Amino acid sequence: MPYLLLSKCAYGILHLIEEKEALLRRRMLTKEKKQDLVQTYKQHVSDTGSPEVQISLLTERIRRLTDHLRANRKDFHSQRGLLKMVGHRRRLLRYLAREDEDRYRRVIGRLGLRR
Repeated sequence: MPYLLLSKCAYGILHLIEEKEALLRRRMLTKEKKQDLVQTYKQHVSDTGSPEVQISLLTERIRRLTDHLRANRKDFHSQRGLLKMVGHRRRLLRYLAREDEDRYRRVIGRLGLRR
């Protein structure tokens, strides 16, 4: 009898672990998605840090975190992180608009940002 209870308990624990991993996969930016965004927005062959790439990565993280906050309205720590990411993206967009208006227009058009 105790073996049966242990196996049910172990099954329940495994189920919880799988649910948590699935939740993290939905919330976090996967390596493949990140590489895809870098490939899409890079300016040259080895580009990983241009404003376009950084803005696209931040935009994807902001979208995922926004979905999380719709489901978890009282998660104020994540809300603060979201506000910091939005501010960082805003500064990058301001820099890009100041340096090269054409690149700025292309980025906001491709990402569907409201500016």
